[in-house]
Amino acid sequence: MSSAFWSFFILLISGITLSEINFHAAELDFDERLGVYLRALIGDVAAAGDEGHGAGQLGEPMFELPLSGWYWQITRLDQAKPDIRASKSLFAERLPQLADTGAPITAGGIRRGYAIGPDDRRLRIVERFIDAGDDGRYLVQVAASPEEMSADIDGFNLALGMTFGVLGLVLVVSTALQLRYGLRPLRRIRDGVAAIRRGEAERIEGRFTPDLAPLAGELNLLISSNREIIERARTHVGNLAHALKTPLSVLVNEADAQTSGGSEDSAAVDLAAKVREQTGVMRDQVSYYLDRARAAARVSVIGTVTEVKPTVDALVRTFGKIYRDRDLAFEVTVPDSLRFRGEKQDFDDLIGNLIDNAGKWAKHEIRVRGVAAHDNGDGITSDIVLMVDDDGPGLPSDVRDLATRRGRRLDETKPGSGLGLSIVTDLAAAYGGGLTLLESPLGGLRAVLRLPGAG
Repeated sequence: MSSAFWSFFILLISGITLSEINFHAAELDFDERLGVYLRALIGDVAAAGDEGHGAGQLGEPMFELPLSGWYWQITRLDQAKPDIRASKSLFAERLPQLADTGAPITAGGIRRGYAIGPDDRRLRIVERFIDAGDDGRYLVQVAASPEEMSADIDGFNLALGMTFGVLGLVLVVSTALQLRYGLRPLRRIRDGVAAIRRGEAERIEGRFTPDLAPLAGELNLLISSNREIIERARTHVGNLAHALKTPLSVLVNEADAQTSGGSEDSAAVDLAAKVREQTGVMRDQVSYYLDRARAAARVSVIGTVTEVKPTVDALVRTFGKIYRDRDLAFEVTVPDSLRFRGEKQDFDDLIGNLIDNAGKWAKHEIRVRGVAAHDNGDGITSDIVLMVDDDGPGLPSDVRDLATRRGRRLDETKPGSGLGLSIVTDLAAAYGGGLTLLESPLGGLRAVLRLPGAG
């Protein structure tokens, strides 16, 4: 669009410039033609002398036809009553003087300009003051209607407009063809990257022109390098997890042995209990931050996609068995087309924690609903939104933010570590999404989870 705009803009400026140049050239040519008649009249005045006989014999028929639009006039100015001789075409009319209109004197003492003449016609006038000494002082004028010149100018402008219009159309068509066919390899690369992002391919396939083949190759190398870096990060995270779990297990076992050994030393028993308590806290913290590290690594992987509905259905069946003694009713409304752009394990953690939290507080019913947030115009869903509602007691608006903070448990009577909703909040943020807690239409809590979608 910008190239077409600038093409039309340049053609428009060029057309206006050429039209102005042609106008001034035509006007100059017309003035030159009138100047020939003016010089002839001046010659006649000089030859006729004081008597003025024979002045104005130009041999041009247009000066003989009444109100033809071609006129000449000679005015003697050194007499009390100016003596005026004029062409028959003036038909007793008189030409206006350009000196009265303020027209400037140009080279050679000639004035040129436009004025309204007989029959209210616009005339192009050239005039010159002649001082013949004893023979008198004269104002010699030649005028003509610029209609002929205007017709030539209009014809040129029409031809110029048609030529530039065709040229502009050709430029637009050629630009469109260039964009359609010349940029086709770039569109193939774009489609290949989009397919990788949606999880439909692992690399950009196909043959490209010599100019674009290096770009496609570098993109494939970048994607492969990304996967290798993520895989190494996963390995390091796993090694760290095993390295930390072993000493923590040793500490727990030693504390259990001290407690079960029947020691009568109350200080030792209290120390063992404190070690066991703090070791449990350390396990929770290690698990939490290792999970975050794993999630951050998985988020960086390009092209991983998870089907939403099958995963939600499987989790609902699992939690239905966990809470079967409470006879909870689960209702799931999720379109088959919803896809999450991320790891399945992360999605299990996200939606699983929300359903688990709803199961702890619900009285009779839990609803899970999923929608596509919006479409960005090219058929690719930008975000998905999952809503988990329960009919439990809910949360006051002033404490909902506290519920998503790490380790905060608003009710100690319910089992858990206080990490569930905080994990969801942090993991969703790692994917560029978010968690919002609202009041549910069922009367309890509504958890709204926004995540990146894959079209």
